[in-house]
Amino acid sequence: MKHYTERYNQLIESKHFDSFNYKNTHQLPQIEKIVVNRGVGEVAQNPKYLETCLNELSVITGQKPTVKRSKKAIASFKIRENMPVGMAVTLRGDKMSAFFDRLVHLALPRIRDFQGVSMKGFDGKGNYSLGLDEQLMFPEIDYDEIDQVRGMDICIVTSCRSDAESLSLLQGLGVPFAIN
Repeated sequence: MKHYTERYNQLIESKHFDSFNYKNTHQLPQIEKIVVNRGVGEVAQNPKYLETCLNELSVITGQKPTVKRSKKAIASFKIRENMPVGMAVTLRGDKMSAFFDRLVHLALPRIRDFQGVSMKGFDGKGNYSLGLDEQLMFPEIDYDEIDQVRGMDICIVTSCRSDAESLSLLQGLGVPFAIN
């Protein structure tokens, strides 16, 4: 299994980005950061839920998540002000590339009946988002230790200016896209 930096260097050497007419090597697209977040709406009913979610996300990403709190109270959702409503991890550098490798080569292929990730996750500015339904696809998570299946959202932020550039970058790095 080749690491992220090796595959990225091969993309540049193979003239993969020649069709985009870059004039400078600093214009070559790359992944800037990966943001992993998860909502924790059940905290009001079960306070231990927050701690287990924090532990799972830190094991998966290798970095401690930050807890996101509500800014105001919403009675219909049973949310009080300053109550934990989510958590997020921003990965950069070596932790980002290690997580990207595990996501592409270990986690995504472990999804049952996996046909590839959707092409609809691009935002028009070169970033890609995908949602995962369960945490069990990551090899770090032990099936016997979890109490509930929870999902998460992953946003891959690139330096690309368009979705076509981002698609080319992510395909070159090994992200398996579904053929529609």
